[in-house]
Amino acid sequence: MLSRTAADLYWMSRYLERAENLARMLDVSYSLSLMPQDDQSDGLQELAMPLLITGALDDYLKRHGQLHADRMLHFFALDSDNPSSIYCCLATARRNAHAVRGRITAEMWENINATWLEMRSIAEQGLERYGTSRFCEWVKERSHLFRGATVGTIMRSDPYRFIRLGTFIERADNTLRLLDARYELLGDFSEDIDDRSARAYYQWSALLRALSSYEAFSEIYRGSPRAHKVAELLLLRPDVPRSLRACLEELQLILATLPGDNGRPAQRLAAELEAGLRYTAISEILDTGLHAWITDYINRLGTLGSAIRSAYLEAT
Repeated sequence: MLSRTAADLYWMSRYLERAENLARMLDVSYSLSLMPQDDQSDGLQELAMPLLITGALDDYLKRHGQLHADRMLHFFALDSDNPSSIYCCLATARRNAHAVRGRITAEMWENINATWLEMRSIAEQGLERYGTSRFCEWVKERSHLFRGATVGTIMRSDPYRFIRLGTFIERADNTLRLLDARYELLGDFSEDIDDRSARAYYQWSALLRALSSYEAFSEIYRGSPRAHKVAELLLLRPDVPRSLRACLEELQLILATLPGDNGRPAQRLAAELEAGLRYTAISEILDTGLHAWITDYINRLGTLGSAIRSAYLEAT
């Protein structure tokens, strides 16, 4: 397969996954901003959380000067001039899909093209009219439909592998960033029943729901969500679809099936990262410091992404 084709497939799936992940971030921040706050600025800071996580806050402040709820929602969701917005992610994914129209199935193309057409219609209406929560659910639903069309219709050949590769590396990065942001905001409060523990309960529960992991948490653990339990679930559980461990297992398996010797550095790094997670306990991570550990792992995922790009996505 041409490296250009592989790159278009890889980035198509990364941007679709990113759009879904951004919708998950926005949904949890918007929901938490509507809860009773000690100060009105707390709600604005909650809405600004997705901008902080994605590194887009400085761009927002340059353009708008101050935090404002409606402007932040528009900037993150529908702003065509913000390359980090959900709107731009879907536009880029559709552009990549068009470039590889002959390598994906008709169902996949029809799904992503219809998504883009509806996205433009929503942008014309604006979030106030369409509804923020409704918009977030729509983005997640369209992503699920595309994933279903992909799994259900495309041959299990190299195009499928590069699509899945983009999905899981984007998902792993998002899980780390969301967990890190909530941990930095909350830490692990005491078990006392006070307003801080109530706040922690709603924050951790919202994070689990954002990553479709609340039911899994309730099935595995007893009691309220706390930092160490949530971190263990989202980092080390191989049976939770959006956990870091599950993503690394998929990445390692996909890379192992790609042909050629150029990919050996990426294959080796993915295997090392997956093995490291397999034999790591949550107590070791917490002893290191969760924020420090996650920051290091985000960098290591970036190195893996660079190795994938050098091996498969750049013309030689």
